Amino acid sequence: MRKILLILITLNFLNSVAFANDLDVNNVILADTTKKESKIEDKDFDTYNLLKLFGEVLKRAKEDYVEEVSDKKLIEAALNGMLSSLDPHSGYLTLKDWEDMQVTTKGEFGGLGIEVTMEGGLVKVISPIEDTPAFKAGVKPGDLIINIDGAPVFGLSLGEAVEKMRGKAGTDIKISIKREGQDVFDLKIKRDIIKITAVKSELKDGNVGYVRITSFSQNVGYMVSDAIKKINKESKGKVIGYILDLRSNPGGLLDEAVKVSDVFLEKGEIVSTRARKEKDTQRWSATAGDALNGLPLVVLINDGSASASEIVAGALKDHRRAVVVGTKSFGKGSVQTVIPMDKYGAIKITTQRYYTPSGTSIQGTGIEPDIEVKAGQYKEFTFERIGEAELKNALKNEQVNGKKDNKNGNDEEKENIITDYQLLRATDILKALALYGKTSNKK
Repeated sequence: MRKILLILITLNFLNSVAFANDLDVNNVILADTTKKESKIEDKDFDTYNLLKLFGEVLKRAKEDYVEEVSDKKLIEAALNGMLSSLDPHSGYLTLKDWEDMQVTTKGEFGGLGIEVTMEGGLVKVISPIEDTPAFKAGVKPGDLIINIDGAPVFGLSLGEAVEKMRGKAGTDIKISIKREGQDVFDLKIKRDIIKITAVKSELKDGNVGYVRITSFSQNVGYMVSDAIKKINKESKGKVIGYILDLRSNPGGLLDEAVKVSDVFLEKGEIVSTRARKEKDTQRWSATAGDALNGLPLVVLINDGSASASEIVAGALKDHRRAVVVGTKSFGKGSVQTVIPMDKYGAIKITTQRYYTPSGTSIQGTGIEPDIEVKAGQYKEFTFERIGEAELKNALKNEQVNGKKDNKNGNDEEKENIITDYQLLRATDILKALALYGKTSNKK
């Protein structure tokens, strides 16, 4: 009786995860187990037995593990394992994880300032966030964090590892890092409150507008519009064009990526997302009005530009609204939906792939720049290349025939000098575009 009850509880819990209110799903009728066995099809029988196996393993772990362990811990670990095995961006969020994520998207949170995933039982850095303790300490994309304060990461969930890296502002943490081509080394970092200045802007050379987006948190679209107005006012109308810097931007909210793209586009599709069912396809289009009034635009990307950054770069490139400069982007072409589970936290699950206006999926392949400009020796944006395709269990790109591009845009010798070669080239390209525009418009 106890075993049957346990299986029913498991079934009910899994149903609550699978059929959240904000997903388009079919109504489900639970099978009546009192009916004749002949009514059960092979696939149903297999599923039933697998769930029975799950219940048995849960029971064994509960009763036979060397130390007492709670049902809550076992169930949460099972849920996270189930989801994280699908792809690197899906997972189970405890109630605390869910609350922390809500804070993070608002642009202020505690921690080291790194975007991470889990690979092979270790924490893998996707990108450090600019001007955070991790960024200043020299953490780079592709770094594997193998120890936290002397304790091994292997065996921890991503949430547990992140929790260990959090702490009171001003306290120190020591992380051990394995970087390709180097021996394991330690970094001592002082924790801080991470206040992300999502949009930075300035007027360069008296007539070049420069806008940098470090993450796509809430209200970034409005911030970009305000930054452009501020630069136009400062230049007294003499600005000749803009550089939009998306380098090492790990992404963020899809809606904000659409809003930023719309700032520069007059019309046309910005991005589309496609789920498993064709009827769930969604499209976002630009509204009338270009904040730059047709002035030239150059977009800077690198291998740390991911997700929402790639949506913006892809839209502006496909519409030929901007010249994309730099190195190939990260290649995250999937969309995750966060589904609250009431008092049980939430699940984050990959529900869609997104496509640029030309219908291209960049999953695992990234955005190719119009003009490739390597980082040279500028220390802030010179990283060992890591891409979506290198992540464990990464989604495949159905438009690519199994070919893997290991092109490394940042293979130069890395020295600590201050010249941002990519930005210099972008400025030159922008000035050339502005000059060409003036001469081609002459009568």
